[in-house]
Amino acid sequence: MPTILRLFGWRFYFYSDEGTEPPHIHIATYGGECKYWLSPVRLDKSENVKPSDMRKIEITLMENENFILEKWNEYFTN
Repeated sequence: MPTILRLFGWRFYFYSDEGTEPPHIHIATYGGECKYWLSPVRLDKSENVKPSDMRKIEITLMENENFILEKWNEYFTN
């Protein structure tokens, strides 16, 4: 499961066997995890993530969406 970004103590990653799904990213937080679809950024699921963190995560994803999509394409097209 490649980690592509670490910010604010969170880990942004994807699973190596999910290349058949549309681009998305998993985020591990302090005691929780969530999954967001990309293009456009939208929440898929969340477990034990504080609402205030969810807002920050969404903003972070929008600011870094091109970078994350680039990493997704690099990993799953090789």
